[in-house]
Amino acid sequence: MNIKEIRDLSNEELVKEVASLKEELYGLRFQQATGMLENSARVKDVRKTIARIMTVMTERENAKGE
Repeated sequence: MNIKEIRDLSNEELVKEVASLKEELYGLRFQQATGMLENSARVKDVRKTIARIMTVMTERENAKGE
């Protein structure tokens, strides 16, 4: 998910997306710990996507406060 797609989503959709990505990240970490993870790059991608979403949410919150 790129930044343009993230900016097009509403706040409620962003919160839901973060929740689903955190669940996916939990599953990936569990697979990694048990040695079952096939695509280790997916962990990095999920973490970066969560960071992008959180950044957009923070920007929106700061823009409201001004």
